[in-house]
Amino acid sequence: METLHKRVAGIDVHRMKHVVTVLIEDDSGQTIKQQREFCGFKRDLKTLASWLQEQRVELVILESTGIYWKSVYAHLENAGVPAWVVNAHHVKHVPGRKTDVADSEWLAQLGRFGLVRGSFIPPGDLRELRLVSRYRKKLVAMLAAEKNRLHKLLDDAGIKLGGLVADINGKAAKAIVDGLIDGLPTSELIKLTGRLRASKEDLLASLDGGLSPRHTMLLRELRGHIGEQEARLNRLDAYLTEAMQPYAWAFELLQTIPGIDAMAAAAILIEIGDDMTRFGSAQRLASWSALCPGNNESAGKRKSGKTRKGNSLLRALLCEVANAARCTLSVFKAKYQGLVVRRGHKKAIVALAHKLIRTIYFMLTRRQAYHDSGIDYAAANVAKNAPRWLKALKRFGYWPETAAA
Repeated sequence: METLHKRVAGIDVHRMKHVVTVLIEDDSGQTIKQQREFCGFKRDLKTLASWLQEQRVELVILESTGIYWKSVYAHLENAGVPAWVVNAHHVKHVPGRKTDVADSEWLAQLGRFGLVRGSFIPPGDLRELRLVSRYRKKLVAMLAAEKNRLHKLLDDAGIKLGGLVADINGKAAKAIVDGLIDGLPTSELIKLTGRLRASKEDLLASLDGGLSPRHTMLLRELRGHIGEQEARLNRLDAYLTEAMQPYAWAFELLQTIPGIDAMAAAAILIEIGDDMTRFGSAQRLASWSALCPGNNESAGKRKSGKTRKGNSLLRALLCEVANAARCTLSVFKAKYQGLVVRRGHKKAIVALAHKLIRTIYFMLTRRQAYHDSGIDYAAANVAKNAPRWLKALKRFGYWPETAAA
């Protein structure tokens, strides 16, 4: 095989130890191998980067081991040493011959002959913003869990307010719950309802439960925790909005797509960045986002086309956006309606998310706002399948001319 990189290093990354193998091919074609071990502290990582610079290494190959590669990559990036983070599945060594030294040498060999491809690693600023964005996602889940617990506690006390209001966390329902916690009489709680579809008699019946002092104590604790979580979430939203200033052009463009709000636009940008040349094509971006059908064929038989692994956080986010976009007056609604009858809701949502990520790629590449093409997917589906449907009707005797004959 042809050598693509004559000075390459492989690093087997661990939490507190990093094993490095450097392969250098001289002018005569001989390969010189050097191996060293470094600890995981900052001083040792600086020494590692300096040693690789002294060896004039052209490329460093890292295996994506948990989160331990991140600090190593950051030090190499700051030192100007080119580094690739590769998928562990692609560089799996032969079973039974696995040691840290052998793994580092195997990584170097793969990189030397160009048998691996580096994963997409966003710039340092976006890598740090990912910490904020992903913490916000966890916070949203925690907040939803606390609100569900409050709802469950009300049902446990015999308060059936959740069965009469559309949203137990809405303004009117929240005011009633606060009144219950504060011990207001039922006559006062009715005044807090505002405009609700339920009658006052039903509301009075729903509030006639067995709220004990312990129920009240837990409701008070939950109310305080929910308030703290909402305040923390608002602070994170404001911080992320401010952090999008360097990417303002892309941030504004993404919000022109139906179903994408400010926070969704920020989360998408943090995951993929604003430079689409890193992916090369819309197909690669869709595959990296875990939204492409898998290729699994053997002996001429096409097996499962289940979507492959990829950025699961981006996939989940785009599916949420797709669920919102299908309710808008746009091409996404028409596409969903054309697919859901034949493929079902879940597969239609994944197809819609695939269309969204491709749309995002072309928008960021061309720096153009979203323009709805207005394609009627239902009409296109009929035009595509009408000849087959007509043949089937004639074959089974449902066509009027055939039936008359």
